[in-house]
Amino acid sequence: MPPRRSLSAPSPHETEPFWLDPRKRSVLFQALVLGVVALIAWYLIANTVENLHRQKIATGFGFLRKEAAFEIGESVIRYSAADTYARALLVGALNTVKVAVIGIVLTVLLGTFIGIARLSSNWLIARLAAAYIEVMQDIPVLLQLFFWYALFYESLPGPRNALNPLTGVYLCNRGLIVPALDPHPAWRAIVLALVAAVAVVWVLRRWARRRQDRTGQTFPVFRVSLALIVGAPVLTWWTMGSPRAVTLPTLQGFNFVGGKTLSPEFTAVLLGLVLYTAAFVAEIVRAGIQAVSKGQREAAMALGLRPAQVLRLVILPQALRVIIPPLTSQMLNLTKNSSLAVAIGYPDFVSVANTTINQTGQSIEGVALIMVVYLFFSLSTSAFMNWYNKKAKLVER
Repeated sequence: MPPRRSLSAPSPHETEPFWLDPRKRSVLFQALVLGVVALIAWYLIANTVENLHRQKIATGFGFLRKEAAFEIGESVIRYSAADTYARALLVGALNTVKVAVIGIVLTVLLGTFIGIARLSSNWLIARLAAAYIEVMQDIPVLLQLFFWYALFYESLPGPRNALNPLTGVYLCNRGLIVPALDPHPAWRAIVLALVAAVAVVWVLRRWARRRQDRTGQTFPVFRVSLALIVGAPVLTWWTMGSPRAVTLPTLQGFNFVGGKTLSPEFTAVLLGLVLYTAAFVAEIVRAGIQAVSKGQREAAMALGLRPAQVLRLVILPQALRVIIPPLTSQMLNLTKNSSLAVAIGYPDFVSVANTTINQTGQSIEGVALIMVVYLFFSLSTSAFMNWYNKKAKLVER
C-alpha cells in the first residue's frame, strides 16, 4: 500500500527562490553596492600610487618631521621657521580654532540680539534689524571679507601716522596695537580660577533650581554667581603678588615693537564671518520665538512678570527646542567658511597647509589633512550641539 502524501501546503521558504525573498535580496544588493564602491576605491588608490611612483613623488607623512623653514604671521603658541611642519600645521589649526570659537560666541550673541530686535514693537528698531538681515544675507561672505580687509588697509594710516586714541594704544593698517601684560605665573592661575568659578556657578544654578522646585524658596543665584566670577580671579591676583607690569608698544623703524597686535587679517575674517552668519542666526531666533504660543506670553504677563523676565524665563527656554537644530548648521557653516581666510592672508590651517604642499609637493597628504581637520572640527561642534539639544528638548512622559 503506497504511503499517503501530506495535504498541507509547502512552506514558502522551502519553494521560494532566494532572489524573491525581500530580506535576502536587500542583503545581496547592499553587498553588490559595497563591492562596487570597494572596487572603485581600489582602482583610484592603485592608479594614484602608480602615477606617484612613475613621477618619483614621495608619499607618506614623513615630511611632518622636517623643518618647515617658513614664518607664520600669527600664532597662538610659540613658533619659528626652525620648527617642523607638524608644529606649523598645529599653529594653523589653532588659528582656525581661535577664529571659529570667538566667531561662534559673537555670532550667537549678535544673532540673538538682532532676532529679538526683528520682533520689536518699535517700528524703527524692527526695520533696521530687517534691513541688516537682508543686506548681510544677500552679500557673499567672501566679498564681505574682501571689503573689511580693504577697508582696514585703505582707510587707516601707516604705522608712522598711527592713530593714538589712548596712551599705549595705536590703530593703523598693521592692526590694533595695545599694551601687553608681562609674563607672570599669576595670569595662568587667574584663568584657572575663572574656569573653576564658572564650574561652581554651573553647579550652584542646578542646585538652586532643584531646591526651588522642591521647597519653593529662591536663591540669589545672580549675585552669588557674579561675586564668584569676579571675586575668584581678583583674589587669586591679589594673593599672587598683584602683578601690574605691562609692555607698551613703541614705534621702531616701520613697525611697532612690543605690546599685543590684533591684525587686520584676523579682524577682517572675524567681522566678515560674524556679521554674515549672524544674519541667518537672527532669522532662526525670530522663527523660534514666533513658534512659541502667544498664550505662554499672556500667561506669564498675567503672573506679573516683566517683559524681560517673560523673554528670559518663558519664551527663550521653549524657543531653544526649535532654535538649536538649525543653529548647529550655522555654527558648522561658520567653522567651514573660516577656510576662506586664506583669500586675505590670514594664516589659518588651509593657508599653512597650502604653503606646506607648495614646499614639499605632497599634495595628496596635505589635502587629506585639511579634510580630516575640518571633519574633526565639524563633528566636534555637531556632537556638542546634539548633546545640548538633548538636554534642552522637552521630556515626554
